[in-house]
Amino acid sequence: MTEGNTEDFQPDRAMVVVAHPDDAEFMVAGTVAKWAGRGAEVTYVVITNGNKGSEDPEMTSTRLAEIREAEQRAAGRILGVKNFEFLGYEDGYLEHTLDLRRDLTRVIRKYRPDVVVTFDPTARFMFDAYANHPDHRAAGDATVDAIFPSARDRLTFPELLVDGLEPHKVKQLWMGSGAGANANVWVDITETIELKKKALAAHPSQLSEEVAEFASEMARNTAGEQDFEYGEAFRRIIFDQPREVRLTNRQQESGRG
Repeated sequence: MTEGNTEDFQPDRAMVVVAHPDDAEFMVAGTVAKWAGRGAEVTYVVITNGNKGSEDPEMTSTRLAEIREAEQRAAGRILGVKNFEFLGYEDGYLEHTLDLRRDLTRVIRKYRPDVVVTFDPTARFMFDAYANHPDHRAAGDATVDAIFPSARDRLTFPELLVDGLEPHKVKQLWMGSGAGANANVWVDITETIELKKKALAAHPSQLSEEVAEFASEMARNTAGEQDFEYGEAFRRIIFDQPREVRLTNRQQESGRG
């Protein structure tokens, strides 16, 4: 296997930043379960309250937000997630603002993850049939900018220093890549696919029973030509690589063009 072999990567601390409750289960649940099962401390950061996702005329936004937070906590516990941060932004209206970047910088400095997983902000259209949610794109953009340079730079958001939150350098950024578009790393989740399905089923306000099986089929398709049955795919950015490695990677990228 080429870059798809991730068996040698095991973070001590991982963070998943998503826009809505249930986003993480679709994107990275199998990988989260794998990392947590091997001892990683995993933190979920959910930016919006998910209070728009209902067609029930009797449902209120306040009640739905409460339901979805409870569902997200239950799903995360199935996977072994230790920490949860709910930032409480309004669902459907998310924008990449300095306030959002500050909030994300705060949680990155607080939990000090080795790797952060989030959306690919460049993925506007997927599978020739799906327009990526604007909240997803805003969340990905803000997370990338919070990682670099905001979490790293001491003089950015100096008020965080007053709270004792020192700068932190994230080692790797992983961006969810759907069925593999732009992916450079695939994770074997064959041993954790059932946990992924159970975690998805913990979101009954949003997902039918059929969704878990659909996600299973998607994971099989994502594995593609890899030598395992079920997979999750990501575009991985490794920060602070030696100069010669950066040059090699740049040459490989040029060759693909």
